[in-house]
Amino acid sequence: MTDSKRRKGLTVASALLGGVLALTGCSGGGDDAKAAGDNTSQAKADAAAAKKSSAAQITITPKDGSNNASINNSAAVQVAKGTLTGVTMTTADGKAVAGALSADRTSWKPTAQLERSTTYKVAAEAKDSEGRVAHENASFTTVAPANSFIGTFTPDNGATVGVGMPVSINFDKAITNKAAVQKGVTVTSSSGQEVVCHWFNANRMDCRPESYWKEGSTVTLKLALDGVEGASGVYGVQQKTVTFHIGRNQVSYVDAKTKQMKVTRDGKVVKTIPISAGSPEHTTYEGQMVISEKFKQTRMNGATVGFTDDDGKGEYDIKDVPHAMRLTGSGTFIHGNYWGAPSVFGSVNTSHGCVGLQDKKGAGDANMPAAWFFNNSLIGDVVVVQNTGDKTVSPDNGLNGWNMDWAQWKAGSAA
Repeated sequence: MTDSKRRKGLTVASALLGGVLALTGCSGGGDDAKAAGDNTSQAKADAAAAKKSSAAQITITPKDGSNNASINNSAAVQVAKGTLTGVTMTTADGKAVAGALSADRTSWKPTAQLERSTTYKVAAEAKDSEGRVAHENASFTTVAPANSFIGTFTPDNGATVGVGMPVSINFDKAITNKAAVQKGVTVTSSSGQEVVCHWFNANRMDCRPESYWKEGSTVTLKLALDGVEGASGVYGVQQKTVTFHIGRNQVSYVDAKTKQMKVTRDGKVVKTIPISAGSPEHTTYEGQMVISEKFKQTRMNGATVGFTDDDGKGEYDIKDVPHAMRLTGSGTFIHGNYWGAPSVFGSVNTSHGCVGLQDKKGAGDANMPAAWFFNNSLIGDVVVVQNTGDKTVSPDNGLNGWNMDWAQWKAGSAA
């Protein structure tokens, strides 16, 4: 090898070696002493950061980004190893949601039910025992109406009703998992009467004892439907307790043959009132009917229940029917009648299917039989109609499940 070639080879080797050294320098960051110094500095920085960090551990439920959250129980803030110093909850548009801290300041919950299909934002702050502050934020969206169901129930909380008043629940979605939903509904009475629920269809469930409620008792309805899957992908959102009271035992007996109504309390007749029931062409349903609504005055138009003239208009249209009380969903009422002659009551059946009592226009005369009956009746009182020649009213036409015997009623339970 010539000297020139040897020099050239040494130059290349030197260059390669330099490259290796250069690469080693970039990846290692310098000599061992310098690296050790950097590691010590980082460790000190980490230790300092840890020392300044709060020990308080905040948990927000539901977790950030959740969908289909419950409107009852999902929203909550809790802290471990510290106390909450502030929690704010707002809707997406900034509306504040009221809430309350626990006495020990370790938890927070909203004080009102949340809205469905709404996005909420939660910001929480807490301090540990050394006063160090921790923060946590989350956002979640509650279950949408399309993915949830609610039940509209009667009677109302705190109401005093008659002995025939069932608990009736109408769900806004068809229920396919009836057993699960029924399990989430509990009805009990202070009288100790057994209560059974009956499904009329996929949307309606009524609950009652075998015989009328015991007068003076208290009935409790508990809805524990939050999170219950009533149909595929459709969940309950209700969680509440309702109580109502049973008044005196009043049952009235309408006899279309004698054209008299006997009002009884605790089995004793307290008043007999002349009536006019449905005419032979428009007979009144027979059976046990429960008063479901009361109106001091209301409009009755025959067209709404199928009674029309050739021109399509109602055979009658009375805009101020006094002292009207509904007996069926299809339009049977017991009500005051001021347009009929006084001689009609007790002698002739003239109505289109309702039960009429003598009254005066304007519903202002308390001495009229219709006024007396209206003022002495409760929603939930029973009116038994007899001897009309018509069929027995369907149990689901109004609140009239009493027209089904106990075996039939229990057969409709999903329990």
